[in-house]
Amino acid sequence: MKWHHVQENWSAFYEAIIDKWPEADEADLDEVDGDQRAFVTYLAEATGQEPAEIREELREWLVGEIPSDVVMDPVHDNHSIALSAKFVGEGEDEYSDDARFGDDSDRGDN
Repeated sequence: MKWHHVQENWSAFYEAIIDKWPEADEADLDEVDGDQRAFVTYLAEATGQEPAEIREELREWLVGEIPSDVVMDPVHDNHSIALSAKFVGEGEDEYSDDARFGDDSDRGDN
């Protein structure tokens, strides 16, 4: 993944960040707001490591896949739906429900 994936979905990455750096705190992450330099500085202070060490850990962490909870995030979903518009026929709305697939409220398990 690239840093822009993290920055664009910042709050959705909190769990993955705290898994990797347990010293991180959600309130502090709110303050960082996806700024990579501020994030490195914050982690260096929180962990007591040198910024160069944190940058290396961050590079290694970014090699991984986007966490599934981020992929399932509504903001990410809406972006994916918007990108799918090129595959939707003219006159159709990519955000509309498709009646062929039924309505979740009709499942009978409510």
